[in-house]
Amino acid sequence: MMQTATMTPAPQRLRALERANEVRLARAELKRRIAEGQLSAAEVIRSNPPEVATWTVGDLLRSQRRWGGTRCRKFLSHNQISEVKRIETLTERQRHLLVAQLQSSRCVEQEMRPSSPPRFELLGAA
Repeated sequence: MMQTATMTPAPQRLRALERANEVRLARAELKRRIAEGQLSAAEVIRSNPPEVATWTVGDLLRSQRRWGGTRCRKFLSHNQISEVKRIETLTERQRHLLVAQLQSSRCVEQEMRPSSPPRFELLGAA
């Protein structure tokens, strides 16, 4: 006699949906904080919270301000890490490498930022 597939009990499905919702909300909050500069991608990689375990490295990097697909791809290929690699699967060496690289690039960006906006004056204006 053939066995038929059984549906999972409703409470288990509901718990899974609730957990998925919690993870999505936590990621959205992290993305917002990273975009606003309140939190760096290096800090997220270093702390490795459970909500980001299945997040790809590329998605995390692109959530930073001024980081698009091209910059992300170049950065990761330079470090020999796949863009679709999940954060939970990064080795300790890869974690340390990314954190160091991100912190050094952040320092360079802060040095390059002008302290005050440039002033433009019209020539010949009286």
